[in-house]
Amino acid sequence: MAATNLGGAGAESAERAQAATAGHPFRGVKPAAATSAPLAPGAVVPGATEPAQSGPAHVESPVAYDAILLAGFGGPEGQDDVIPFLRNVTRGRGIPDERLEEVAHHYRHFGGVSPINEHNRELKAALEAELASRGIELPVLWGNRNWDPYLNDALREAGDRGFTKLIAIATSAYSSYSSCRQYREDFADALEDTGLGGVVQIDKVRQFFDHPGFVAPFVEGVREAIAKLEADHEAFDPATDVEVLFATHSIPTTDAEKSGPAERGFGEGGAYAAQHRAVAEVVMREAGAGDVPWQLVYQSRSGPPSQPWLEPDVNDAIAELPAAGRRAVVIVPLGFVSDHMEVMWDLDEEAMETAEEHGLAAVRVPTPGVHPAYVAGLVDLVLERVNGTPAAERAHVTDLGPWYDVCRPGCCENVRRGFKPALAGIAP
Repeated sequence: MAATNLGGAGAESAERAQAATAGHPFRGVKPAAATSAPLAPGAVVPGATEPAQSGPAHVESPVAYDAILLAGFGGPEGQDDVIPFLRNVTRGRGIPDERLEEVAHHYRHFGGVSPINEHNRELKAALEAELASRGIELPVLWGNRNWDPYLNDALREAGDRGFTKLIAIATSAYSSYSSCRQYREDFADALEDTGLGGVVQIDKVRQFFDHPGFVAPFVEGVREAIAKLEADHEAFDPATDVEVLFATHSIPTTDAEKSGPAERGFGEGGAYAAQHRAVAEVVMREAGAGDVPWQLVYQSRSGPPSQPWLEPDVNDAIAELPAAGRRAVVIVPLGFVSDHMEVMWDLDEEAMETAEEHGLAAVRVPTPGVHPAYVAGLVDLVLERVNGTPAAERAHVTDLGPWYDVCRPGCCENVRRGFKPALAGIAP
């Protein structure tokens, strides 16, 4: 199967927040009670602004941030960048260049250029435009984990401009080591590397898997995909002829089981799988496709065969659809915020080829990208922290949210590496 990612895998009043969801299909969803283990006496969240330092699950005191830190994965922007980029992604794992070259051909197929950096440039510009349209003066800094511009560069810019309080947005919506905790470790590393520890404080918006701004583009995409299949095929019944596959990056099952706070008891697949399933259910309902069969599938496995990863693989799932009487498949990249390499190669190339081989019509739903609802939602997430919005008033569409502002002790452990210093969460 595909192995494109060897690394594992947006100040306003309450009236403005209410207006942002007026007429929205998700309006009125109430938050579930968030539970967490009690903190040890004197526990302090390192590198956080004062309202977050005592570790509340949701910070309900306003914070005057100086800037937004947009944190991305990063990607190569030319053929000469590919192997150095993959070395960055796999640093510390001793993977030889010969093995990296097996993955490099995916990037080389597209001229050695991953679209992820350009997407983040577009997202940065869209965030700046949305902030300006609301009259909010918050600069947006951008730094990556694995390629230029690096997080260190963004923090140096913050230091040079006198910014000491940053609110971070990581370009990943769900809870797991690679999609949340590793970014928090990156923030801690960057503060140490730049010598800005004790000077710059970094908070992070909550994981936004069930924020309506993130979910709305998928609802729109599924609705349009099914309508297209009905228009293109005679005597077509979506309830029997179509299956919707919600695709996300596979991760090791040990990492999945450690995702989210242990005391929440998410079961098999941990919070990572539970969050995806909950969002998929909402998407199908809100798209008016409640009678259409669907399943959660995984892609982009990169571990050794001996290591269990989340399954089923998207291609294996597609191959089984004809036997179930399906004539078409709708592929929803639910785990991704933009069309980066895992989407372009693993879905647009491999999965589409598998569908064709099995005689299935196939439609791939767009990722959020710079969809207006998504961009506005990211800004709303920032404003939750700027305004100290109470958890009971925060927008979310599943019973799992709103997720935590401050990650709970032991959340999203990498069992192979253990715990490293990380910001925006309570030390385990």
